[in-house]
Amino acid sequence: MNARSQTFELTVEGRQVDEAVASIFHTVLFHRSLGKFCYKQEGSYSVGTVGYADVDCDFIDFTYVCCSSYNLDRHLKREISGFSEALRGNDGPGCGQISLEFFQKRRTRWPFAPECIPWEVWNVRLELIKLHNESERQVCREKVGDILTEKILYVAEIMNRHDYVPKMPNQSELDLIFDTSYPDIQPYLFKLSFSTSDLPGTSVGSTMKKLIKETLSL
Repeated sequence: MNARSQTFELTVEGRQVDEAVASIFHTVLFHRSLGKFCYKQEGSYSVGTVGYADVDCDFIDFTYVCCSSYNLDRHLKREISGFSEALRGNDGPGCGQISLEFFQKRRTRWPFAPECIPWEVWNVRLELIKLHNESERQVCREKVGDILTEKILYVAEIMNRHDYVPKMPNQSELDLIFDTSYPDIQPYLFKLSFSTSDLPGTSVGSTMKKLIKETLSL
């Protein structure tokens, strides 16, 4: 199976990393999570509801919606924080990518562990820029907010397509499709991974710097 892949490129200030990534990944997971399954018998079940909450960013002029699950939010924050620290720990502006991968498991013969088969991957590539004053930071807050608005609308568009998602499982196969460890929601199985580098600035970073300078000159 070839996994679908989407890649977003962003240029942000160091303190915006966590919020920028969280806004995209929380939005994706909001669409890729269901309520808890309650099986009456093997082929009959009901699905609970998924609560939601609005999140106002501190360093970006942006508000997004996420699942109101404390454990899911804590897990995402921990994973994204590791990426943010690695990205911001380099000497000078760095580049990096963090990925949210959805997968399903396929049982194999004992004693081998189940095979993990990815079916959808969301990548966020970031380049850090250094800003020199509060005027530049305010412009960056607004520009990054505008860009994230476009990305979130695109995520919603993707979710409305009739693309492949794993079929609803029987109770005996629930753990092969969904992460049942959360007490309040049931997201499709997912994992996060990231990498960082000290690559030179990209055209995306140059465009953001140019936008900030042009806005300040108006």
